[in-house]
Amino acid sequence: MKKGFLSVFLLLVAISHSLAKDAVGKDNAKRQVTRKPQTLSRGWGDSLEWVQTYEEALFKAKSSNKPLMVINHREDCPHSQALKKAFAEHKGIQKLAEQFILLNVVYDPTDNNLLLDGQYVPKIVFVDPSLVVRADIPGKYSNHLYTYEPDDVNLLENNMRKALKLLKTEL
Repeated sequence: MKKGFLSVFLLLVAISHSLAKDAVGKDNAKRQVTRKPQTLSRGWGDSLEWVQTYEEALFKAKSSNKPLMVINHREDCPHSQALKKAFAEHKGIQKLAEQFILLNVVYDPTDNNLLLDGQYVPKIVFVDPSLVVRADIPGKYSNHLYTYEPDDVNLLENNMRKALKLLKTEL
């Protein structure tokens, strides 16, 4: 009978040890998967100040008298990712961006005024502090007027300057 109890006891100890080892392994696996929290910049310029919602962006643009730049992109779009990299690495754009209210969204805008020539990504649209969408500041493509590619960052920089200049001359 002692041998029976001893066998059951050793079996229970072995099972407990095995279960405890699995639980610790799962905790370690969870820690390894944990990622750094994503900022509002989503990689478009971590040193810049970004707003969270379109409504907040409109409010800040109007109250601060700064133009708004809305970047519509997707995390799974290779064109968006390439433009993001070029945008983040371009020193002139990063410096000019400090003069804008910045919003980047990964969903389609709810404001139909931002749709302009359709739904596509990446798309960059400017809105002045009087809350007018600046359809007169397009990119270079006739089929997607407000899209930019990595090679178009100089055009984007010029369009940012144009948005700032129009702000001073029109308002």
